[in-house]
Amino acid sequence: MVYKAIGLMSGSSLDGLDIVYTELQETAGKWKYEILNSACITYNEAWQKKLKTATTLPALDYQLLHAEYGSFIGEKINEFIEANDLQHQVNLVSSHGHTTFHLPEKKMTHQLGDGATIAGKSQLPVVSDLRAMDVALGGQGAPIVPIGEKLLFGDYKYFLNLGGIANLSIHNETTVIAFDVCAANRVLNMLAEELQTPYDDEGKISAKGKTNNKLLEKINSLAYFSLANPKSLANSFGTEIVFPIIKSLETNIADALATVTEHICIQIKNS
Repeated sequence: MVYKAIGLMSGSSLDGLDIVYTELQETAGKWKYEILNSACITYNEAWQKKLKTATTLPALDYQLLHAEYGSFIGEKINEFIEANDLQHQVNLVSSHGHTTFHLPEKKMTHQLGDGATIAGKSQLPVVSDLRAMDVALGGQGAPIVPIGEKLLFGDYKYFLNLGGIANLSIHNETTVIAFDVCAANRVLNMLAEELQTPYDDEGKISAKGKTNNKLLEKINSLAYFSLANPKSLANSFGTEIVFPIIKSLETNIADALATVTEHICIQIKNS
């Protein structure tokens, strides 16, 4: 069986909407894939602001943004299909959307980007709300990648994703352990933005800094890091908990970047 699919997602780093066209082939239970086309649609300032502030909106405005972002995704799918001559070739669209609220302990997670609106705009079958069923069944809804790792990269045991949030998967013979480790690029990017740059390119700024041991100890002592897995983090952990701690100690940006990088390394090692 061959599946020709477009996949989309927006990570907490807010660098843009990632989109790929891939061919997945299953033969006797064995899967292989090939990415045929890809793009990252950079968010303009208006969209960055909308996504950053989504969780502060009144209920109606939030739902309107949910539909508006779905329309935006649908339009970008159509443009991507046109640019790559994929008309009448795509069987399926899978859209992760952009995570806003993530409260698995209360059986709730939500990603902006209404699936029905995407389907209406693109006129294609759409799968969305990729985390919701896992959360409804008592899971964390994050990370969402372990099944893909198992099917597509079965020769590997360990997987590390350094995104807006760092997460880790360990594939044993009969079980999979997977959980969010710590806030990562989301916090690093927020610090870099204070120097009017979207991110710390090649770590050049942090390389000039020194570890602030007081700050490092304070971040590493947060309760989340002593919790047993499975566990997961909302974007707000980095933006509303970790970042304010950094600002409270009035550390210069280079030292803050170096310290957060050290923190990420320590938490990955511990995990």
